[in-house]
Amino acid sequence: MSDLHHLLTFPTRPIISDVYETQLAHLLKSGIPSTYTLEQVAAFEQGKEDEEENDSEGSNTTPLHILARSLPKDATKEELDVVLNMMNTLFEYGAGWNFLDYENKSIGDLLLEAGQNRNSPLYQRVVEAGVSAELLLRKVNGGDVEFLDDLDEVEIEDEQEEQTKLTDDTKIPVDNNINNSEVHIDSDLTASDPNTYLNTKLEYTDDKLITKDNKDGVMMDWEDGIMKLAADTLFPDPQNSNTATVLNIGFGMGIIDSYIQEKNPAHHYICEAHPDVLSKMRKDGWYEKSNVTVLEGKWQDTLNKLLDDGTVFFDGIYYDTFSEHYEDMLDLYDVMVGLIKPEGVFSFFNGLGADRPICYDVYKRIVEMDVNNYGMKCEYTTVQIGKQLPDWSDVKRSYYNCDYYYHPRISFM
Repeated sequence: MSDLHHLLTFPTRPIISDVYETQLAHLLKSGIPSTYTLEQVAAFEQGKEDEEENDSEGSNTTPLHILARSLPKDATKEELDVVLNMMNTLFEYGAGWNFLDYENKSIGDLLLEAGQNRNSPLYQRVVEAGVSAELLLRKVNGGDVEFLDDLDEVEIEDEQEEQTKLTDDTKIPVDNNINNSEVHIDSDLTASDPNTYLNTKLEYTDDKLITKDNKDGVMMDWEDGIMKLAADTLFPDPQNSNTATVLNIGFGMGIIDSYIQEKNPAHHYICEAHPDVLSKMRKDGWYEKSNVTVLEGKWQDTLNKLLDDGTVFFDGIYYDTFSEHYEDMLDLYDVMVGLIKPEGVFSFFNGLGADRPICYDVYKRIVEMDVNNYGMKCEYTTVQIGKQLPDWSDVKRSYYNCDYYYHPRISFM
């Protein structure tokens, strides 16, 4: 293992195929695993059998981390081509794409620090590994979506065993937090299921909606610009917005609904299930608006009823819920395609995997492929939002850590 570690630090330059690719292939063929940690090496060399005693905060420094951390910033195109081939080989032998190392950094984080951008071949190779891992594991699990558990909670040996069995990368997470136990649509972890969340007390402040006890951010006003863009997207023909029928799933602070109302649509449906939010909506007069219909309850119930009735079809649908998972969003696609007009537009608050750029970029591709199965296309507008993000000091945890936002516009081809 130490030989592989040494090789991936690129001890000699230039990085050429005859030296590096050849030696890497030899080491992997000899039985050295493509995913191990430096902590495991230390334990092995000390003859310790109890791996758990040697785990410490910030473990999981894998060969790919060493490669990315050692990548010369002045590497030539020819050298980067060799490095890409080395990454391909490591992935072919089952290297994981999304472990976090001793600095809590992913391979993608380290590649960006090394001067690679998100469109570079090396970074995109990690994205491809994440995408292929998700698709493979869905197939292995009979079509069910699998989520990547927090790497602090998962034994790396279990991951190695799974990767060896599948001869491919790793699981993919869903929604805003890839490094949490499950990826949620909004990445907030007050509840692992919607029913628990619906029984959680909420509190409105001037600039956010939070859970009263845990101080988890359900929604915050830094999202204002995103919501304005989303509202504009829901009206494919802005000249005739007053004839449009639109639906927003998840009221929250009502930011997007206020922007929708400015366009004076013919009919504005709002689906909301939380009793505290519904109470706030009543207090603020949303029930009295002539063009608003409030659908009380979970969308799984209220929208299926609309679908069964077959009397309402939407020009635009927006989705932004709390404590749901990407698996729920896949279920929503089944309903959405039956409720949206042929020329209609679907969009959602895109926090999928947004705790880390590499996870966010993986889910960008996953959504594109999933909606394609419905004969739809997903077009993204990239928005720089770094200056809009808060310091997160007044909520329990941050749920968005990328300085850019992929705004999705989904429509039939």
